[in-house]
Amino acid sequence: MNGIRTTFIVLILFVLPIFLALLSPTLSMAGLNFKRVPYAELPFWGNDDHQLALKAYLISCGKILKFKPERRMPGGAVGGRAAAWQASCRAALTVNISDSREAREFFERFFQPHAVTAANENTGIFTGYYEPLLMGDTKPSARFNVPLYARPSDLISVDLGRFRPSMKGERIAGRVEGTKLIPFADRKAIDNGALADRALEVLWVDDAVMVFSLQIQGSGRVELPDGKQLRVGYAGQNGHQYVAIGRRMVAEGYIDQADISMHSIRAWLYDNPDEASRIMQMNPSYVFFRHIDDMATYGAAGVALTARRSLAVDPKYIPYHAPIWLSSSHPNPASRSAEPIPLAKLMVAQDRGGAIKGEIRGDVFWGFGPEAKEIAGRMANKGSYFLLLPKEINLDEANR
Repeated sequence: MNGIRTTFIVLILFVLPIFLALLSPTLSMAGLNFKRVPYAELPFWGNDDHQLALKAYLISCGKILKFKPERRMPGGAVGGRAAAWQASCRAALTVNISDSREAREFFERFFQPHAVTAANENTGIFTGYYEPLLMGDTKPSARFNVPLYARPSDLISVDLGRFRPSMKGERIAGRVEGTKLIPFADRKAIDNGALADRALEVLWVDDAVMVFSLQIQGSGRVELPDGKQLRVGYAGQNGHQYVAIGRRMVAEGYIDQADISMHSIRAWLYDNPDEASRIMQMNPSYVFFRHIDDMATYGAAGVALTARRSLAVDPKYIPYHAPIWLSSSHPNPASRSAEPIPLAKLMVAQDRGGAIKGEIRGDVFWGFGPEAKEIAGRMANKGSYFLLLPKEINLDEANR
């Protein structure tokens, strides 16, 4: 009898922790912890204009509804299968898009919020990006002598997740030489003419620093001499890792850490033209462009972005098209000395960026114009986010 009792106690000691773990609302995956929480824990949830977020989500739904139901959602593995999202998209089409209360109730009915932490930390850095305006022409001249290149035909992009599930969200690019994939030309080589005489020029502009900025933003507008504006968008990247030149500039003593921003970097590059090329070439990553017929800005998720509602994320961790409650702040566009303005909005993960790496990291798309430029150029604010997933998704099965 004592042996039976001892065996029972041992089973309890080993089985009970496993049982309790299965009941826990927290799941660890790909470096993140996802904990189910009520909407009451989302800071200022009731104060948002939820219909604006719904409009952005409906744009994603146009893509989601075309997926095969059994397809995995692109991006982070916690997105599960498309079928779970398609049900919410069909319901979203019936919501009164002009009623914020009805839009909020839609999200509450179909989505479960999850607090996101990494290494017991829920805070990360959130930056901003915008659509810059460059001056250019369709042909080169003494003024317009900096090319915007189209994607070279020999640039091969590889989705590593198709070869190793553990590398989902990771990509490399290069060119084929014989039977091997080798690195493509880096920024320095391209600046020195590696792509010259290949008829790859999409447009010619007058500012190499703004081209560098355009490559970071991913898309923008070019105004021609007659006043007509053309849109260019991301068409590919050379496969080299993005390097934040601001960190290198701080390390070399050019800019103080406290003053680092897109504005301060650009100002230094303009003030030091003899060093500008060398500094920019510290970032070997190079982005290629294409003409875009409409005036919409498109993100890596393949949908048009919505100003102040689209968020660029690291797709290694976060699925594309997912609603995200962002709790952060942003610079005051009216005064650089003013306190940051609170930012609490429901956004949609619709883009990625070369500099957007890490578990709790995001880049807010601010749109086009002087205010967007001012906010995005100075935004590097602490914040946290909550990931909203369809209620039918079982996170324990999302990776299967």
